[in-house]
Amino acid sequence: MKILVIGGSYFFGRVFVMQAAGEHDVTVLNRGTYSMEGLGARQITGDRKDVSVWKGCTQDYDVIVDFCAYEKGDIARVLGNLPGNIGQYIFISTVDVYERGNGGNGKKDEETPFEQRMFPGEAGAYIAGKTALEREVTEECAKRNIRYTVLRPAILYGPFNYAPRESEYIRMMVQNGVLPRITGAAGRFQFLYVKDAAKAVMRCLLNETACGQAYNLCGDEVLTYDLFLDGLKGAADLEVQEIPISCEQAGERGIPLPFPVTEAETELYSNEKSKRELGMVYTGFPEGMAKTYRAFKGVFG
Repeated sequence: MKILVIGGSYFFGRVFVMQAAGEHDVTVLNRGTYSMEGLGARQITGDRKDVSVWKGCTQDYDVIVDFCAYEKGDIARVLGNLPGNIGQYIFISTVDVYERGNGGNGKKDEETPFEQRMFPGEAGAYIAGKTALEREVTEECAKRNIRYTVLRPAILYGPFNYAPRESEYIRMMVQNGVLPRITGAAGRFQFLYVKDAAKAVMRCLLNETACGQAYNLCGDEVLTYDLFLDGLKGAADLEVQEIPISCEQAGERGIPLPFPVTEAETELYSNEKSKRELGMVYTGFPEGMAKTYRAFKGVFG
């Protein structure tokens, strides 16, 4: 199978390329920050906003997997300028597209209405962009008789995640021997182990069941900061000192609070459709965090 990956050098995309390149003919198109050839993929260097980049991609591709479409027009530009034939377009969206504000009262499934409000800042732009692109992939693929699938991951974690989330807490454990114990946080959230996310993409490739469908991707557990930190401590193979610290103190000291802190921020999601139609079995949080800890210990040690 010939696959064109857009993005693909950072975290989720990288892990997917590592899995897919062993089974398929993979080409990665990105800005060339990291070489992908060592992973067994071809690489095209270019900016996705440059129309000439797409016009130069003259081959046919069975599947395009798009990891880095963020703004309205990103998908239309690709499909409007590629000269070759495309069998399927897989768009990596987010669970953040759903209407917000239920405080975790029930899990949102794929039929939940989208958020229509415009929130300020980068987070608001991100949500608005992904929401617009979900409509765009449907419309642009319909014009060209291309099959499409949308994947909506929850909070990703795992090896190669250098965003200041679990990796920052692991760094503090390994380098400083401390683990902040966040107090007063009532928020709940769901994680997605990155290798499970990559497996979901693999299971969608030219899968007739997945065509025209969207899927939430998230683990079975509902976590809190206490459960997250318990998982980290359980994964550690060294002695760490727990330091109780309030959310306010964490902010003052530059300790990241990357997950929902309050119950009002809580948004939960159903993964039943992905399990039923894609056969997904999600890695349990203790197992996934143990693998993540081992990967980052080698980096920070």
